[in-house]
Amino acid sequence: MTSTLLPMGEQLSKRYYASTQYLLPADDVETRRLNAQHNIITNAFGGKLSVAPTNLATGDRVLESAAGSGIWALEFFETNRADGITLDIECIDISSEQFPTTHPPEIKFSVNSVVNLPNPEWTERFSFAHQRLLVAAMNDALWHLAVAELFRVVKPGAWVELVEIEAQGFGSWSVGPHSTKLAFLINTMYDKRGVIGDLSVYLPLILKEAGFVDIKCEARHAPIGGEADAPAPHKFTQVKGFDSEMWRELWMGMKVPVIEAGGYGIVKTVEEYDSLVQGSAAEWKTSKEAYTTFYAILARKP
Repeated sequence: MTSTLLPMGEQLSKRYYASTQYLLPADDVETRRLNAQHNIITNAFGGKLSVAPTNLATGDRVLESAAGSGIWALEFFETNRADGITLDIECIDISSEQFPTTHPPEIKFSVNSVVNLPNPEWTERFSFAHQRLLVAAMNDALWHLAVAELFRVVKPGAWVELVEIEAQGFGSWSVGPHSTKLAFLINTMYDKRGVIGDLSVYLPLILKEAGFVDIKCEARHAPIGGEADAPAPHKFTQVKGFDSEMWRELWMGMKVPVIEAGGYGIVKTVEEYDSLVQGSAAEWKTSKEAYTTFYAILARKP
């Protein structure tokens, strides 16, 4: 295949993207990655699906925003049911492509955006709202709309929990020349697109501005790579963090927006991007220092 930026090569066109705003695809490959990442996030927070002090009861309604495959909602429902609590969970996403084909009737899936939730039907409807990993889909204006909508749809006294990943600088996984160059490329793209990277600082401020109280942020690290010396089947990364291939798959998912933007003066071809990500994966595989950070940002509506 001849190296070219536009039109996109066949390898690019195989990925499905639900929105030009969101930098990651919504296809089977991404669903598998998100489900594996779900386990890593849960493990990072001590096996807890939520760290908010929710005190939920049977019949309470829960909102799962940016539900993706619905894996969090399915597990949250079953965990509560095992404790004798049956919840009604409303799962929303901008695309139905990753929704599960079967699920309990108490869990409903719909195509909606967090910046424009049903109004007035959902006003003060939910006893808890959970949202995860929208960093690559949002800018300042969209975050303000989303937080205002979350404030509107939760009941007085209800908690919201926004789980996000560190997305500024990427010094924690820049462990060699390839990964350092990749980090610079991703940071450049985020800057050009208005992506907010320091969400652990940014989100508490706009949550307070929207009227939320009791705001706090809990941080957890998850290692990346380091599996070269780990015993098969790489228990270290399965239990605690990302192996190099899982972390590579995240950045391969962003190939389309990078190439469509012209490579930001850092890469020029599809092959060059592939080589950069693959070289980064080799650095993560042997690194004992690479990690990322997840944040659970909690807030209560007074």
